[in-house]
Amino acid sequence: MTPDVPLEIQWFVYALTDAGIVEDDDAQQLWVDLGQPDDVSYFAETVLNQLCESLPEEEQQAWVERIQEYIDYACEQAASGYSPFGGEADEQGYADGQMPDFNNFYFYEHLPKLDDVTELSDEEVREKVVTILTSLRELGCSDLHLSAGSPPFVRRMLQIERIDSYVLTAEDAKRLNFALLTDEQRKNFIEAQDMSLALEVGYDRFRVCMMEQKDGIAGSYRLVPSQVRSLEELGYLPKDAENIRRLLDYHNGLILVTGPIGSGKTTTLASMIDVVNEKRQDHVISVEDPIEILQISKNCQVSQREVGRHTNSYRTALKASLREDPDIIVIGEMHDLETIENAITASETGHLVIGTLHTGNAPNTLNRLLDVFPPSQQPQIRAMTAGSMRGVICQQLIPDGFGGLTLIYEIMLNTMSVANIISEGNSFRLHSTMQTATKQGMCTFDQCVFEKFKLGLISFEAALDYMKDETIIFQLKKEQARIEFAQNAAAKRRR
Repeated sequence: MTPDVPLEIQWFVYALTDAGIVEDDDAQQLWVDLGQPDDVSYFAETVLNQLCESLPEEEQQAWVERIQEYIDYACEQAASGYSPFGGEADEQGYADGQMPDFNNFYFYEHLPKLDDVTELSDEEVREKVVTILTSLRELGCSDLHLSAGSPPFVRRMLQIERIDSYVLTAEDAKRLNFALLTDEQRKNFIEAQDMSLALEVGYDRFRVCMMEQKDGIAGSYRLVPSQVRSLEELGYLPKDAENIRRLLDYHNGLILVTGPIGSGKTTTLASMIDVVNEKRQDHVISVEDPIEILQISKNCQVSQREVGRHTNSYRTALKASLREDPDIIVIGEMHDLETIENAITASETGHLVIGTLHTGNAPNTLNRLLDVFPPSQQPQIRAMTAGSMRGVICQQLIPDGFGGLTLIYEIMLNTMSVANIISEGNSFRLHSTMQTATKQGMCTFDQCVFEKFKLGLISFEAALDYMKDETIIFQLKKEQARIEFAQNAAAKRRR
């Protein structure tokens, strides 16, 4: 597009051309035909009307949602002040036709520099750390890392990006990571050499993990969501969100939320607690390390406990909670035999237990749950789990192909066939059982990706990169061919 086109429309067209929906020349001509509008929404509405011509109502709605995502993306990118199509180099130094490289630090140039930390007072160092932390949400970053022997870096859209070229010394890293700690916290860290805590900085909350390593202190600061979001807002499709809500109607049993680190388990857990808090009148005890998302008691009485601050460990908190008259127990992490054993026992004795594990899929979750026990105990634990398990929700975050991330997941519900598989120890049969039980509310990762593709929430290329099931890959390619045929037919009609 030419430089006289408003930046928001340039980015909108860039997203469409990148997805293969329109050609740049056609978009430029449309902008001229419309009288060269400044409003990206007006331009997008015209594009939408052309795309949806002669399409069924269900497909039209999918395009509406997809186009809105493109508009949001365009507005966000236009705020940076540069064009996706290049042009004259500007004061930031972007060359003609060259997209900016986020590792060249231009994106983070407004953040304070850290090369003068040794010369600053404690208060000035603190102000620098606060400024960087309070900028993370605006920059779309999830984590900040301040580590000795390394330049400061952030995680943005799952990628590591340096925010400065200066390599922090051991003394720099110590001053920066100690800047927001109390005297007691500093003393505890020096004694233990690692620490996990929650920090409030301005209106934001962070989960902070610090450790000693060979070059000095390393600190990671994860930005916690500012509020509890619904399951749909997190990325669950409406029908799947409703199936998860139905799981929360049980008054006993075990529900597991699993996934790798950084996959959003904490926010999903918080959303589930909020569902219970709205629809039930129970006593909820949540044990976390640390407390990240604060829950306000609504219809339920919610008691949040932090490991290291309110209790010594998950297992001692779980034991104690059974004497506190709970209806629902939430365990932030089930990582040792005693915690898992107590959780399974509690789920059998009239409590609904919700916990998390660091596993990648439903079969691995069950294997991990059972393999922590000695072989002599496993038959008994399998039988207990087959009777008490309510469901497993496994999730991941992957690039959506439109410049953002999307949540993908699989859901396993404990039907009679699943219970038999668990009790017999045949977890390898779970995947095929989940594939054929979609009407009962189950889904696999690949099925979830395919459904999101049909709704325009993930690009064809991103979906294809992730999928492993050849049957669903065939369905994906067939659906893409149908979409391309409809687009070509619409283009011919416009001519």
